[in-house]
Amino acid sequence: MMARPPKVTLEAPRGRGGMLSRTPQPSRDRFGRFTEWIARAMGTPMFLLLLSLFCLVWLAWNTLMPPHLRFDSAANGFTALTLMLSLQASYAAPLILLAQNRQDDRDRVQIEQDRQRAERNLADTEYLAREIVALRMALTEATEEVVTRDVLRQELKALMEKLDERGASAAGAQPSSPS
Repeated sequence: MMARPPKVTLEAPRGRGGMLSRTPQPSRDRFGRFTEWIARAMGTPMFLLLLSLFCLVWLAWNTLMPPHLRFDSAANGFTALTLMLSLQASYAAPLILLAQNRQDDRDRVQIEQDRQRAERNLADTEYLAREIVALRMALTEATEEVVTRDVLRQELKALMEKLDERGASAAGAQPSSPS
C-alpha cells in the first residue's frame, strides 16, 4: 500500500521541511563580524581604560618586583611592552579597515535601496497626479453635460425674465381696448 502525501491546506502550518523547522545556517562571514566586534570594542572608553591598566601593571611589575621576577627591562626601555603594543596596533589597523569596508558596503546597498524607493515614490506620485488630473477633467466634462439644479434655476429665471420683457413690450405695443 502506497502512502499518501499529506494534504496541504492554508489553515495549518507546514510540517517538517517548512520554513519554521529549518535549522539556522552558520554564518559565512564570521571573520567580518569578528572584525566589526574588534573595531567596536577598540573604540570604547573601557578598552582605553583596560589597555592603560595593562600598561600600568606591566610597568609596575617590571619596575617594582625583584630582578629575578622581571621579564622586561626598564634599562632597555621596556622593549617587550613596546613590541606588544606595536603588535596590537599592527593588527588593529587592518581589522578596523576591514570593518569600515563592510560598513561602506552596507551603506552602498542602503543608498541603492533608498534611491530605488525614491524612484518608486516619484513614479507613484506622478501616477497619482495624472489620475487626479484625469478625475478633474472627467468632473469638468460631467458638470458641463449634467445640468444641476442651480444651473437649471438660473436658466429658468433668465427665460422668465425674457418672457416678462416680451410680454411687457407686447402689451405696450397693442392699443388698449376701451372697456
